[in-house]
Amino acid sequence: MIRWMREQLARSRALRAWLPLVLVVPVLTLDAALSDKGPAITWWRELLLVVGCLPLLLRERLGFALLGPLLTAGIVLALWALEPGETIVVLPMIALATLGARGTRRQSVWAGIGLLPCVMAGVLPFADTTADFLENVVRNSALCLLALAAADVARSRSEATERQAAAREEEARRRMAQERLRIAQDVHDVVAHALVAVNVQAGVAAHLVERDPEHAQEALRQIKATSGEALDELRATLGVLRAGDDDAAPVRPAAGLHDLDELAGALRAAGVRVELDVDEAVQAPAPVHAAGYRIVQEALTNVLRHARAQTVRVRVAGDGEAVRLEVVDDGVGEGAAPGDGRGQGVRGMRERAAALAGTLESGPAPGGGWRVLARLPAQGAPR
Repeated sequence: MIRWMREQLARSRALRAWLPLVLVVPVLTLDAALSDKGPAITWWRELLLVVGCLPLLLRERLGFALLGPLLTAGIVLALWALEPGETIVVLPMIALATLGARGTRRQSVWAGIGLLPCVMAGVLPFADTTADFLENVVRNSALCLLALAAADVARSRSEATERQAAAREEEARRRMAQERLRIAQDVHDVVAHALVAVNVQAGVAAHLVERDPEHAQEALRQIKATSGEALDELRATLGVLRAGDDDAAPVRPAAGLHDLDELAGALRAAGVRVELDVDEAVQAPAPVHAAGYRIVQEALTNVLRHARAQTVRVRVAGDGEAVRLEVVDDGVGEGAAPGDGRGQGVRGMRERAAALAGTLESGPAPGGGWRVLARLPAQGAPR
């Protein structure tokens, strides 16, 4: 019932405006009926009481500077009509609570400062003695300030909750963007490397199919193995997008720096000599191994695509603080040209290194050819 009432109040502005008036008038009437000081209750006095409460309808539309005088006049009229002296303070409490809930801290402070003259104006005409006047002013002011402060605190908490929710939503969007970038990088690396390797090996097979059938068959077997591995990796990468499949086991273990010989096989099958120098003592967390593997994979893909190299050297070493990856070829030394689609791979390598607070350099090698050098923190990205 309470939840339904809250939903209705949040949905209907007219209900929010009229509900306090509908509830307050009977309360003030009952107070006047129980008091032996006021006049007899008649229909026209009851009508004046309702008129005196009407400024409450404007509490969400007017600021305190305008609402205060109108409400003070309404209080005076209600007191003159029936003298509900004990409960009349409910009117300014409702108005101030609404102001505190929808306004700002600055507006609440100004309302608190302007409250005392309004209370004094409403009490003075009906106070029998000075002591009675001071007692009513202090009591009514305290109750009004309490309502204003409670509403201000509730508003502040609501705003803090909204800020926290917005921050959580922003963090979720950031994490989602990072995950999309990671998936895009993985798909690019897997597909690009596989397709380039298959393309080169298919060219070798087509060239040797009549002159050297044995080597042509070997190139075709390599195509089959490369495409199969690429499909397995692609299934594992895209598997994270399946709803409700977060706990599914991966198709294959994540590749790392100790699996680089698999990448070298594709180049060797294409006629490129690959020299691997991987320090088996390198210790690094799984994210560094995965990122390092992908960086070397993309660098070797670029060798197949652009370098026309005969030899490529891959070196992996660690010094305790960082893992150093170096890929050097003896090809034509041409870098990725902006706008032809080749720059995506270099950008992806840089993004992978930057995600772990590492660095990546790509450019002509000192002795000719092309060189890719990456340094990844041995402990992974700092938290």
